Amino acid sequence: MASYVLRRSISAIAVMAMVGIVIFLLLRLAPGDPAATIAGESATAEMIAGIREQLGLNEPMPVQFMRWVRGMLGGDFGTSISAGRPVLELISRRLEPTLALSILTMILSVTVGVTFGILAAWRSGGFVDRLLAAFSALGYSVPAFAAGYFLIYFFAMRIHWLPVQGYVPIENGVGPWFVHLVLPTVTLSLAYIAFIARVTRASMLEVLSEDYMRTAAAKGASSYAMLFHHALKNAGVPILTVIGISFAYLVGGVVVTETVFNIPGVGRLVVGAIDNRDYPIIQSVLILTSGLYVLINLIVDIAYTLIDPRIRY
Repeated sequence: MASYVLRRSISAIAVMAMVGIVIFLLLRLAPGDPAATIAGESATAEMIAGIREQLGLNEPMPVQFMRWVRGMLGGDFGTSISAGRPVLELISRRLEPTLALSILTMILSVTVGVTFGILAAWRSGGFVDRLLAAFSALGYSVPAFAAGYFLIYFFAMRIHWLPVQGYVPIENGVGPWFVHLVLPTVTLSLAYIAFIARVTRASMLEVLSEDYMRTAAAKGASSYAMLFHHALKNAGVPILTVIGISFAYLVGGVVVTETVFNIPGVGRLVVGAIDNRDYPIIQSVLILTSGLYVLINLIVDIAYTLIDPRIRY
């Protein structure tokens, strides 16, 4: 087990090194000049050249890359070009709304998706199974921003149950904090609930058709024991995989949802940084989210061995 974890950790470090190189090169080779953006439309060539010199953009790319890597390893992610403040400070201020939305979304998605999928598999062809098929088609086809606007119109503007937009920090009260996150969480969860439920259903159906499940039923095993003790455990690997993938993919969905609901999170910070060609913010957010993605995949790979000890890479 220890050697397996060590090998997976080493491969994760190698992946992060490659990701860092790709992120750095993509931003540097993309069209546009951050120095010209900072200087403004009326800037002269001398002003732009001075800003490039100040930001170190005239140095060779390997020098810029090594300076960036050394800074990150020391906890320094650079200074924002547009805001003139440390990038880590800007990200930390926007982190709470994004983490709150992501965690609530995954709790709702996993709870509802796995439960829905188990019930659909247990009563295959029944009402719940047909309902899941319809919900999955809807969840896959409706974009997050369209679902968000519909929920805002109905629950906030028509029946006035929930606030239209905004975010309230949790220190101002759990109630207002939770109420402001209900609509964004439901909006972001729809596609993930459908995804997790469909995979859970397919995996459970495959396990329920095995001979040992029929033997357990013939021996008088209860429905609860068959579903949760035997079937769910043996169907756990693909379900765990899709949960890990869903959590990692939340980053893209959070950007859209935060924009729709005017939540001051990391997603909106990235959108502003892209508009301003703010390299340090874009690079830092990309490398942090990539690191989270690799970490989640590492945890999922390790969890495989706990579910099924036969798995070794």
